[in-house]
This record gives sequence, C-alpha cells and structure tokens, in this order.
Amino acid sequence: MQRITVLLNPGAGPQDDDVVARVTTGFRRAGTGELDVRVAAGALVRTVAAEAVVRGATVVVAGGGDGTVSAAASVLVDAGATLGILPLGTLNHFAKDLGVPLDLDEAIQAIVGGRRVRVDVGEVNGRPFINNASIGMYASLIAEREAMQRIGRHKWFAHGLAAARVWRRYYRHHIHLQADGRERTIHTPFVFVGNNTYQLSGLELGGRKTLDAGRLHVCMAPNMTRRDVARMIVTAMFGDICRLEGFESFTPSELTLDGGVPRLRVSLDGEVMALDNPLEFRSRCGALQVMVP
Repeated sequence: MQRITVLLNPGAGPQDDDVVARVTTGFRRAGTGELDVRVAAGALVRTVAAEAVVRGATVVVAGGGDGTVSAAASVLVDAGATLGILPLGTLNHFAKDLGVPLDLDEAIQAIVGGRRVRVDVGEVNGRPFINNASIGMYASLIAEREAMQRIGRHKWFAHGLAAARVWRRYYRHHIHLQADGRERTIHTPFVFVGNNTYQLSGLELGGRKTLDAGRLHVCMAPNMTRRDVARMIVTAMFGDICRLEGFESFTPSELTLDGGVPRLRVSLDGEVMALDNPLEFRSRCGALQVMVP
C-alpha cells in the first residue's frame, strides 16, 4: 500500500476554500492507503517534503502551481519517494508536459492508479529545476513583479508594470559560454536554459514533447536590439522564431555560463535567486520519479 503525503499550497491558482476536504475525499474514494494531507507554501514545501521522505512516504504529492511542484521535486531528486502532481496552479507547465490531467479527481486517480516513470531534471550549481532557468530579461521581470506584489499590487497588474520597467531598461549581458567543447562570447538580453527541448512557435509554444532525452535547451538572442526582441515575441505567437536572424538555440547536455560578475540573478522555475558565477548547468538523466496516468 502506498504511503502518500499531500502538500497543498493554499495560495496557488483559483482554489476553493474546501480544497483540503476535496483532496482528502478524492484520495479516499480512489482507494489510497495511508494518507497525510498538509498545507504548505513557500520554503515550507521543501521542509515538509523532506520530513515526509524521512517518515517513509512512498509518494509525495505537490498540490499547487509549478513553483510548488518544483520545490517538492527538488527534495525528491534521487530519493526513494515518487512525486505526484495535483495541478492547482495557473499554468501547470510540468503537469501538462507529463500528461497529468488538470481535473482534480482525474489527477488523484493518476496518482493512486497510475504508473511511475523517470524523467530528467536540469541542474545549475547543484540546484535542480524541472522547467527552466534563465538570466536577463525574464529574471528581472520576475524580481520586479515580486517587489510590486510585496507592496500590495495585484499579480497581473504588477506583471504589466514590471514588464514596462524591464523594457525601458533593456540591457544586453556580456556572457562567455562553454558547451559541447566549444567556447564563445556574446552580448544577449537573455539566456534561457530548459530541461529538455521546448517548442518555440505556434500553439505548442512553451510545451515539451519529452522529458527524458537528457538534454538542456539553450535559447538566446546575441546582439538583438530592443525592436528585434519585440518582433521575436510576436513571431513566437504566430510563426517560428528559429528562423529569426539573431535568435539561437541548441541542446547540450552540459553548459558553463560566465557572466563576468561575482553573482548572477537567476530565475529558477520562477523563483529568483542570486547564484555564484560561473553557472554550471547539466542534465540529470532520469533523476526524478513521477506518477503519471
């Protein structure tokens, strides 16, 4: 019988007030064994997930958005327990890429009656990520948005204001890269590093067809001007940005990024932090076990 610990983030997405009761009832109906449902958010997710592993949980379920899932997953990399996902957030990228149902009851059934698969995680300076890590424009955008939310701005209003500020301060970083035995120096407004290959155009923009290819996906825009980046954003929605002059992407298994400063601001699955330079990226093949339908 499975010993399941469920971690619910009360602030993730449009949850109902009775989500704890709904989740508890759903797992009981699905025929689970030992069940422990906890409410946890922020840094507490990692703490409670680690405690669950020590107590012998066979499945640790993250109920929330990608940030909650990423926090729980970081504890379960190379651990004996398996990750389960209740996609209760707004975007739920990782769940979608795994084929986990967005319906709560169906997601519960996938955990109780599904199968275990092994997927890759990315890693930068020893920190795992399930979706992506980036420096430059996006990391700055998230940092600005969080600062505005701390003073009471609504999330999407804060996002719009943050985007305007970052756009006004358009900046190209001086970066030295090493990957696949090659080295080069570039000036780019961003470097995006995905855990496996992302779709870069059209309706599938931002999705991944596989999470077990053992590759990173590096995207950047050397020497692109502000106007070029604006065109890239529009093209991504209606065309193929890979055809744009100045846009580059490649898929190494490891990458070293030197920003020429002591520390770099990095967005890691949406969480902004400062990491020591240089940044050492690698793909951790099959390091995370996940329940899927």
